[in-house]
Amino acid sequence: MITFEGVTKRYPDGTVALDDVTLECPTGRITVFVGTSGGGKTTALRTINRMVDPTGGRVLIDGGDVRDRRPAELRRGIGYVIQHAGLFPHRTIEDNIATVPYLLGRRKKDARAAARELMERVGLEPGMAKRYPYQLSGGQQQRVGVARALAADPPVMLMDEPFSAVDPVVRAELQDELLRLQAELRKTIVFVTHDIDEAIRLGDRIAVFRTGGKLVQVAAPEELLADPADDFVAGFIGQNRGIRSLSFAGTSKLRLRDDVVRPVTSSDTEGLDWVLVVDEKRRPLGWARGADVDGSLADAALAPVGPTFRPGTDSVRVALDAAVLSASGLAVGVDGDGSVVGVAGGTDLLEGPR
Repeated sequence: MITFEGVTKRYPDGTVALDDVTLECPTGRITVFVGTSGGGKTTALRTINRMVDPTGGRVLIDGGDVRDRRPAELRRGIGYVIQHAGLFPHRTIEDNIATVPYLLGRRKKDARAAARELMERVGLEPGMAKRYPYQLSGGQQQRVGVARALAADPPVMLMDEPFSAVDPVVRAELQDELLRLQAELRKTIVFVTHDIDEAIRLGDRIAVFRTGGKLVQVAAPEELLADPADDFVAGFIGQNRGIRSLSFAGTSKLRLRDDVVRPVTSSDTEGLDWVLVVDEKRRPLGWARGADVDGSLADAALAPVGPTFRPGTDSVRVALDAAVLSASGLAVGVDGDGSVVGVAGGTDLLEGPR
């Protein structure tokens, strides 16, 4: 547990970076600090590992004041990941990952072996161990940064906008990787971002800061979207917070239709505007307009299926996105083998969460 008790940071020129911040970051959970520029979220993060010392209040880790420990000793037990990975350019990937184990006195052979295991855990190929940072893409370097933060198996990890410097596709992959690792390792993570969507996706709890270092609200993502504390929080989340809230609505009880699903050998399209054509294993092949079918569906022109969703696994937001991108306006639900279990329209999807 990381606890902030009335933490204030005031600089000699009078600038207030943190203003009486009190909150808890629960053990084994991801707490996301989000807010405006100048809101103090990075300053708050850095008070945890004493890169910044507050001028008032206390920061506690499991009940112990961080100022009672020497900074170097404290930091060896805290993983730290920053925006551009911060790798040592003159060291190989395995030696970058093994940095803290080396400092802790581990044998080089053992530390490198552990580094290669961590590479596999974060999705890096073993052949990259002897490469240098400049030989890796930005996304790969960030994976190295995460592996290095995990190398000493710290109970606490601090992540300061670690994914903001990569493209959206890589960013989504890194977010998935972090969630996968967290499900396995259950670290106490404090994550700083300026992106509310990233905060909602990753956070078990979200702390919203505004300019002047004022903590405005601390809440679970669902609560933050449903009941923002004030106009500032509502404005920061944005006008589409209702759509975002669908990320927390499940599809396990969604009513699925099967009346538009037809095997490719069929010619039965009477009265149907759109027909979902499937193969012998009910895997979707495409959409056909009922009025355009003359004979077997095997000869029909098919529009792409578009994205699909997994009922009971994916959220209503994922299913709604699939419906919007579908030629038919219907979202296709599939099981783990990719076989169609039914379809749902926008009205069905929006009725479910209510």
